[in-house]
Amino acid sequence: MANVCRSPMARLVLQQLASQFAPALELEIDSAGTHVKNHGKRPDDRVVSVLSSRGYKVGKSRSRQVRNDDFERFDLILAMDFANLETLTRRCPAVHCHKLNLFLSFAPETGVTEIPDPYFGNLAGFERVLDLCEAGARGIITKVAYTR
Repeated sequence: MANVCRSPMARLVLQQLASQFAPALELEIDSAGTHVKNHGKRPDDRVVSVLSSRGYKVGKSRSRQVRNDDFERFDLILAMDFANLETLTRRCPAVHCHKLNLFLSFAPETGVTEIPDPYFGNLAGFERVLDLCEAGARGIITKVAYTR
């Protein structure tokens, strides 16, 4: 939603796992929110902490709002939960709606469909989100690698 927790975490995980396990894919990966109030905000400190604890390099990620040209520019547009997917579906031109999906649709083994928003929770919630992001990222890399 605000592009400071789940989406930046998922982007970074997907980017680093893809470069590590499937560098030939040369993916362009970005992160954006559906309800960004503070454009240019850095990821939540708890995101940075959890990612760093697992060896991810956070870099200079900044929040941004989903733009209309994103629907044309990207092959996949993935939402963290049904509420955000619904918002994206309302905004997306019909010709590009086939690109929309849930991030965890690529990780059915998790037994969950949505990545919960950890913002109002504790560090354990952020660690759970990272687990789910890693599972989804592995599934996305596998799917993309076999469809190219």
